[in-house]
Formats: sequence, C-alpha cells, structure tokens
Amino acid sequence: MTSPGSGDEIGRFLTLADAAEILAVDVAAVDELIRSGELPAIRVGSAGPWRIERVQLEVWIEIQYEETRKISAWNEGEFSNITELSGARTGRLRPVD
Repeated sequence: MTSPGSGDEIGRFLTLADAAEILAVDVAAVDELIRSGELPAIRVGSAGPWRIERVQLEVWIEIQYEETRKISAWNEGEFSNITELSGARTGRLRPVD
C-alpha cells in the first residue's frame, strides 16, 4: 500500500486493511464500522470481500471531524449541563405529558 496522503495512487477502492491503516485502527474496527452501517462499503460478489471507496472514506472522516467539532462546541456552551438539551440519555424514562 502507498502512503495515505498519496491520492490517486491508492486506487478507487480500498481493502479493509488499507482503510484500517489510513485510520490507524485494526481491521476488526473497520469491519464493525461497515457492519453497523456507519461506514459505507460494498461487497464484491454476494459473499466476497468488502471494499471501501476512497472518496467515501474521506467523506466519513470529514463527518467525524464535524461531529467532534459540534460536541466540542456544545460542551463549551452555556447549556451543556442540561441533560434534556444535550441529547444525553439519563437511563430512566420520563412520564409523557
């Protein structure tokens, strides 16, 4: 595999190992992202190996950065400690009005 920043030299589709190397995680982590539907991928054939389009991986990475920025901004905000506004679940059910 070529270096992650080398663009078109990588090719259009990545193996799980290629994607894992780019993300600096293990192959099992990439496989879980695919199986959960979080990371778009295709199968080559009905039971063939997964392939991740390089552009889709780059888009997914950008989305992760944006989510991190949103969480960071929210945590710095005035209302970050209000559970109902943060979207955090408290683990107990609230009565319906």
